Amino acid sequence: MKRIATILPGFFALLFTLAFSACAPGDKTATGSKDAAAPASDEAIYVTEKGSGGEYRRLTMDVSKVTRPHELDEFATLPHLPPIQQHKTGMCWCFGTVSLLESEIKRLGRPEVKLSEEFTVYWEYIEKARRFIREKGDSYLAEGSEPGSAIARMKQYGVVRLSDYMGLLDGRTEHDHTALIDEFRAYLAEIKGKNAWDEDKAVAGVRAVLDKHLGRPPDRIDVAGSSLTPVEFLGTLGLNLDDYVCLLSFQSFPFYTKGEYKVPDNWWHDSSYYNVPLGEFAAAVPAALKKGFTVVFAADNGEPGNRGDANIGVVPSFDIPRAAIDQSSRELRFVEGATTDDHDVHCVGIKEGGPDTWFLIKDSWKTAYLGPVKGYFFYRDDYLKLKVLMIMTHKDAVADLLARFPPAN
Repeated sequence: MKRIATILPGFFALLFTLAFSACAPGDKTATGSKDAAAPASDEAIYVTEKGSGGEYRRLTMDVSKVTRPHELDEFATLPHLPPIQQHKTGMCWCFGTVSLLESEIKRLGRPEVKLSEEFTVYWEYIEKARRFIREKGDSYLAEGSEPGSAIARMKQYGVVRLSDYMGLLDGRTEHDHTALIDEFRAYLAEIKGKNAWDEDKAVAGVRAVLDKHLGRPPDRIDVAGSSLTPVEFLGTLGLNLDDYVCLLSFQSFPFYTKGEYKVPDNWWHDSSYYNVPLGEFAAAVPAALKKGFTVVFAADNGEPGNRGDANIGVVPSFDIPRAAIDQSSRELRFVEGATTDDHDVHCVGIKEGGPDTWFLIKDSWKTAYLGPVKGYFFYRDDYLKLKVLMIMTHKDAVADLLARFPPAN
């Protein structure tokens, strides 16, 4: 689960108070009924939505007059596996990263393989618990995380195929971590309350919780008649996990230096993010795609211009005119909480040649299944510039940018 947008006064409250986070379990689904008849393009309107507490109204925009893609075949698309849903979980960070690596395996000419998301999520819970114990309870506990942490868990614990570990028990076919996260937090809260900081005992207790909800992950798997550990299996895939880098574009620390991505889901305070100016950040995505590399986005989905029923993510003019999007307007929205890191997706294609550049987004959250093109969003280039906060891709895709950073000591 990525962070939910902050409620703000004044102008920002008008735009975002009723917006919802698209990666959090239990979000609402639009019915599509409008309270205004045929409003003009980019006019702010309300739609009626249904949630667990009944119907409510959300601010959004009319998209009927937006010139946009409608079909997948309008995009130059890179190889990727079909979209699958994360259901009632906050696993978007892992779904996006696993999808990227599956595409990388195909790019490297290796046989296609569907990897397990839950295997990495299981070990992420373990490492969150370890940090919580070591920090005496002063560590963020939630479902969400960042793609860089998925990479770190894979380096540490390896990977397995989806067929080896689905994390689904008792005949279930859809993921639901609602009870899991509640029990995980309650168990660690009890440890904190008792001041019982024995790490081995705490991790054993967390594993019991995880095993109850997800099942025990395998220590070894059979691969073409050979018994391999998950780390050994990772070694057969041709991936070098040190090759994947994360880029930011923030004014809070100098460009062309590395620093911390200051969002709650960076729960371990990773400071290995490369910071570049917005123009270079936005240009890096089409450049990577044209070189054959796909890209993970950490983005804000709780936006008036993010419409799952139309498969699009755009910035409406009543938020900010497109020509006015710059480094400062992006920074303002992040610092004030109007832009939050609440969802991770996988960018797998591009459409150019018209007045706008569009990006094909493979998405695991349920809003991507509301529109006619199931499992995908189409992000316009203004959405990338204003609402995509972090990107992850192979280092060769952004080698020119990385060359501008001081050599590592």
